[in-house]
Amino acid sequence: MKNKALAAVSPEVGKRILQTLLIKKDFLSALEIMHQAAGDIFQIPLPGFNPFVLVGPEANRLVLATERQAFLWRNERDPVTRLLRHGLLVEDGETHDSLRRLMSQALHKRVLANYVEIVQRRTDQVIATWGDHNTLDMLVEMRKIALLILMESLFGVDFSPELPRLWSSILKSIEYISPGLWILLPDMPRPGYRKAIQRIDSYLFKIITERRQSDSKRDDLLGVLTASQELSDDLVRDQLLTMLIAGHDTSTALLSWALYLLGKNPEAQDRLVAEVGEQVKDEMPAIAHLERMAYLDRVVQETARMYPPIHVGNRIAARDLEFNGVPIPAGSRVMYSIYLSHRQPKYWQCPDQFDPDRFAGGSRSIYPYSYVPFGGGPRNCIGMAFAQVEVKIVLARLLQKYHFKLIPHEVHAHMGATLEPRPGVWMHVVNQS
Repeated sequence: MKNKALAAVSPEVGKRILQTLLIKKDFLSALEIMHQAAGDIFQIPLPGFNPFVLVGPEANRLVLATERQAFLWRNERDPVTRLLRHGLLVEDGETHDSLRRLMSQALHKRVLANYVEIVQRRTDQVIATWGDHNTLDMLVEMRKIALLILMESLFGVDFSPELPRLWSSILKSIEYISPGLWILLPDMPRPGYRKAIQRIDSYLFKIITERRQSDSKRDDLLGVLTASQELSDDLVRDQLLTMLIAGHDTSTALLSWALYLLGKNPEAQDRLVAEVGEQVKDEMPAIAHLERMAYLDRVVQETARMYPPIHVGNRIAARDLEFNGVPIPAGSRVMYSIYLSHRQPKYWQCPDQFDPDRFAGGSRSIYPYSYVPFGGGPRNCIGMAFAQVEVKIVLARLLQKYHFKLIPHEVHAHMGATLEPRPGVWMHVVNQS
């Protein structure tokens, strides 16, 4: 079969794309314009940064399954590699596989029940500060909850005393790996980040040393990593930072968007409150309750469809490939857009509409690889099971205790390390106790 050329865009559309990218700095809207104009494979028209962008179920299948071994995760010039160094997310081959086998011990479904009480307690710790009839930014509040849960569940530490001190450093680290000018100038100096990363590193090396010196044997992630004879402190740090940044930021985004959508759709919030009241009553939400709350499950699934926290995947082609007849040379950067795949009218009726009941038919009603919020194949998100339980228990507990009313304001999806609601999710919270 003869190779196809990439679809050309008109000069007018090209101008719109460049204005959106360079002036508005709105990468998500630019991707939407390019997809509409050029179809399911196109290249971003920037000097020095022109990756192939693939969209749709077949693109997802190619990258995640059928040709997954032809793609590399590691890119030495990207900030994410510089930050995480040799963390799980930026390793390939047996190095990745051995790390994943080790870390999976602390994230497997069979151990999730060990973390439920922590999720409950840390959620209550944060909402105890809300009071009644208060107006709060749920993006900030959900980040507090997600950080406290992750740090105690996986690292075995109470992060409360460190939260005020390291808050800005964590946000700075997330900003460091978010899309920005580094895309065009990858070798440019980036002042202002080193001290933030050093503060986080200092804390991580401190808890690594304390755990190594401790006589207690614990099976949380920090315990599994420090018990390994093959991992140096530096390698342990890389895995902890990977989980700290990726693990808490995805839950933060998913919880924030869920509350935003429930605020925009009060009838859905009322229906979910009724389900929580019927199934959980006055008890603490637990895994047994989650199995009986079908609408909660659909709300989380629909939130992850509309606003997938990991909105795009990045790879490097290790050999020559093709997609839809278009050649992709070895060494090319390849991105597959989860966000655009989740909003294709061909696979999703009224894709811009919040409709949890579209998932009522279960996974069999979803076209294969059209829904990939946690990736897919052997390298799907290692924390997927943990995140799903965490998010559902937190939401159930929040709706037990509070009613949420969205304050009218413009919210847009910002392509950061995750897909984040900007400038925040401001809500009026009313205590229901």
